[in-house]
Amino acid sequence: MSSLPHTLRRSLSLLAAGTAAASLSGCILVTDTSRMNPDVFVQETAPVFYVPPYVDPPTNQPPPMPGGIPHRRQLYPTYFHQTYRPTYGLPVTNPVHRVMYGVINDGGHTLPAIPYLRIDPRFLRQEVAYQTTEAPGTIVVDTREQYLYLVQSGGKAIRYGVGLGKEGFAWSGRGVIQWKAKWPRWTPPSDMVARQPELRQFAAAEGGANPGLNNPLGARALYIFKDGKDTLYRVHGTPDWQSVGKATSSGCVRMLNQDVIDLYDRVPDSTPIVVL
Repeated sequence: MSSLPHTLRRSLSLLAAGTAAASLSGCILVTDTSRMNPDVFVQETAPVFYVPPYVDPPTNQPPPMPGGIPHRRQLYPTYFHQTYRPTYGLPVTNPVHRVMYGVINDGGHTLPAIPYLRIDPRFLRQEVAYQTTEAPGTIVVDTREQYLYLVQSGGKAIRYGVGLGKEGFAWSGRGVIQWKAKWPRWTPPSDMVARQPELRQFAAAEGGANPGLNNPLGARALYIFKDGKDTLYRVHGTPDWQSVGKATSSGCVRMLNQDVIDLYDRVPDSTPIVVL
């Protein structure tokens, strides 16, 4: 190289530098398709889930077993529908609610997980600030807002969402939880049997409907008395999680099964209750 004329050596040096610059320039201008590119990374690693709208199952289902409760729609969706929101995007989970509304084995029954992501968060169990003159331990049912409060000390309350049927608006005032039942039997009122003759097999004369996942009273029932008399007003669970926070066709005060179990364990017999 040193024997080459100075002008030739200088020309070769410029050529090499130009080649290197061209190579470097080419690397910069080429579109980056590696996962170092944030846009590409998102596209390749963020799957998009499509959850079709909820559709009731066919009505030509086989008849229920003796003592079983007939129902017109799928009460507990598939694992996929329990896990993901009915929208596009990645699943969003709350570890606390996932525990609260997970699978429960109770009294020989296995309650499926509730798809809490499909419920308005206002109606999920939570501790809230609550100013009231009622003593701690009192149950307060706010029929207007569709909440049930269990009053705590320090201006707090545990709030649960409820669904209210027409019977739920039929009584208000003060009473006590005279007694409680785990996995209660259900006896439809006579007017309901008149409207739905298929329920006659569950009438009081037949002994009522067996406890179970489809029983309208759910996993627990709290029976309200006033002045020693049954008000026929109930706080109870429901297998129909979609009815919580809504007006329903029948029933008193409906709670998610996991919530009514929680409430049942927190309140003793003779707990005062106020229905507004």
